[in-house]
Amino acid sequence: MKIWVPSEAAVDVLCDLPDVECVVYDGTGPVPDGAGEVEVWIPPLLSPARIPELLGEMTGLRLLQTVTAGVDAYRPYLPDGVVLCNARGVHDAGTAEWAVGAMIAVLREFPGFTDAQRRGEWTYHHTGALADSTVLIVGYGSIGQALERRLEGFEVDVVRVARTARGDVHGQDELPELLPRADVVVLLVPSTPATAGLVDADFLAAMKDGALLVNAARGGVVDTDALLAELRKGRILAALDVTDPEPLPPGHPLWTVPGAFVTPHVAGSSPASGRRLLKLLRSQLLRYLAGEPLKNVITGSY
Repeated sequence: MKIWVPSEAAVDVLCDLPDVECVVYDGTGPVPDGAGEVEVWIPPLLSPARIPELLGEMTGLRLLQTVTAGVDAYRPYLPDGVVLCNARGVHDAGTAEWAVGAMIAVLREFPGFTDAQRRGEWTYHHTGALADSTVLIVGYGSIGQALERRLEGFEVDVVRVARTARGDVHGQDELPELLPRADVVVLLVPSTPATAGLVDADFLAAMKDGALLVNAARGGVVDTDALLAELRKGRILAALDVTDPEPLPPGHPLWTVPGAFVTPHVAGSSPASGRRLLKLLRSQLLRYLAGEPLKNVITGSY
């Protein structure tokens, strides 16, 4: 069985499996020969070019296992009969950690103090704080749960939102009533047609003055022009690990608009994510070889 894997580290955890041939394709350089013989494809973190053409050539493909929670780059082109699985859970710790760090960095004005340090200026003043805040988590899945666990010691009220209401989780249709109460709004929704442009001018207008928008989901979830308009007014703040467009090109106004803190899609890029990914890949391949049910199978809308 031929498997395309994204790295030598993946080879190391899979190479002892019976009748498995691992070929490294990290998405750069020439595409390896024998695409039609590939039964399992584990694409790299950064989606390679020519995905529709590649999947069209993979006539023997049976399992596509992504290394990300998002599958939007592959799903529209998936051939019939191919099982699609994501890496749900792998990036929970890293993304939740980033979200907490981003909240604290922006509210306590760390970027501004860093600039002052470079200038050698002692700019004492009061800042905001996370304590006593209401944090609205939009997209309460495994990452949202990981985020809530990490917020437990920060003396905040957490409000949970998912696509549909369940128990103590609000439905997405309740956002107009919930947004005005939130001091921090964290986006953790998947990228789907239903979430494209979810954070539009009306969404942003419903946020309270001085609130912080934290996007650890996908750039396309937020209307960039609408966000820029609110940031230029100085009415809200934003911490963005993802942007639209992405990568954010030089000279784009998001780099310099007041109130925006931008990181280059690094929330899940940590050693913890790497270790958990390798563990998932081995577990998943063992299940596949044994004919057992796979984890994280994508069905329905997501």
